[in-house]
Amino acid sequence: MLSPVLCSELSALEPEYTEADVISAVEFSQSGEFLATGDKGGRVVIFQREPLGEYNVYSTFQSHEPEFDYLKSLEIEEKINKIRWLPQLNSAHFLLTTNDKTIKLWKVSERDKRPEGYNLKDEEGRMKDISKITSLQVPVLRPMDLLVEASLRRVFANAHAYHINSISINSDCETYLSADDLRINLWNLDITDRSFNIVDLKPENMEELSEVITVAEFHPHHCHLMAFSSSTGTTRLCDMRSRALCDQHAKLFEEAVDPANRSFFSEIISSVSDVKFSHSGRYLLTRDYLSAKVWDLNMENKPVETYQVHDYLRSKLCTLYESDCIFDKFECAWNGTDSVIMTGAYNNFFRMFDRASRRDVTLEASREVCKRRAVLRPRRVCVGRKKRESDVSVDSLDFRKKILHTAWHPTDNIIAIAASNNLYIFQDRHSHHGHHAGHRLEQDRPPQLQDAPPQ
Repeated sequence: MLSPVLCSELSALEPEYTEADVISAVEFSQSGEFLATGDKGGRVVIFQREPLGEYNVYSTFQSHEPEFDYLKSLEIEEKINKIRWLPQLNSAHFLLTTNDKTIKLWKVSERDKRPEGYNLKDEEGRMKDISKITSLQVPVLRPMDLLVEASLRRVFANAHAYHINSISINSDCETYLSADDLRINLWNLDITDRSFNIVDLKPENMEELSEVITVAEFHPHHCHLMAFSSSTGTTRLCDMRSRALCDQHAKLFEEAVDPANRSFFSEIISSVSDVKFSHSGRYLLTRDYLSAKVWDLNMENKPVETYQVHDYLRSKLCTLYESDCIFDKFECAWNGTDSVIMTGAYNNFFRMFDRASRRDVTLEASREVCKRRAVLRPRRVCVGRKKRESDVSVDSLDFRKKILHTAWHPTDNIIAIAASNNLYIFQDRHSHHGHHAGHRLEQDRPPQLQDAPPQ
């Protein structure tokens, strides 16, 4: 059963917050020891997991600043769209961050010693008069308080005419891709002045434009495979061995729409907002507006599993369209063993689906739960009359409270949920009993997705 570990991030301690404080990206490192968040103000906050299980702030830095494109007379927001960690090769940590136009590679490292006793510089760092140096000494390293430094190592700019929606690091650890609405580029992590275009959907006449790229990701094990999804609800698997420009896909994952169910909103709600390969590399998880689907890479014509995230919203699509909520892009995540999937919803609810038992649960990320340090209790949304006091009517859902960004620890039952300017970290009480603010997490373990009322 999930229970809170951390419930606030920096400015989130205050109920009042600005638009710049809203979290726009959440990502665990490969080991799960670190968790990075990005916000609309261009800041990155890195949390480190302590031995007792809680996550504390490790480093904060300004990744992007607002810019202005004078050629197009466009403001470029500082908002962090995506964060991706590179596999750790030494004591330093590297991560890619991107806003709409510019990708940056950051190095985060620790220093606990400082050099002293330079021959050519004094203690203030000023150059000495060489003519007055009469003897040489060997500089020494002296202990100092631990300092965590974030330094900018690379800037990958000027390669995208449209807004960047995805970055994904290849399993070869040398290259990564970046995707915007119409193109996907392949970069070498050491080369900033050029990239290689591998997908281009831009038609000669823009009036013939029928779809845009919504998300792209590399396969976790095969460096030649990448998948990208589009606004038409299709996901293409591309093999970079077959040709340089991947305009011919290797596989096309698409589910036929029943003409009887077609409506004005069909195309909008079928747009894929996120795609994630399973850790095994065998499956693809896609999220559209109302559902999450699991696809077997060996079967293109239909998903092997379909999970309704909030099907009760079908009657509300007109309202959601008028408020632009229908264009919200929800992310999805696999747990470490690929047995459970998670994705967000409205009213600060998030959903989990157990693939084996087909059980599902709706949980709520709220400050009240965190204050009580309570175990998360299942919530239920009802369309008609309430059957229980704790039920939530579909008419009372708050569509301004939405969980778009979620992440699952790569091995443990620890999840990170971003809700506006709040970061919530919940963990299975059995997976790690620890301390937080003087509260002990007991080792009681009801099965994680049991007794969840059907949606």
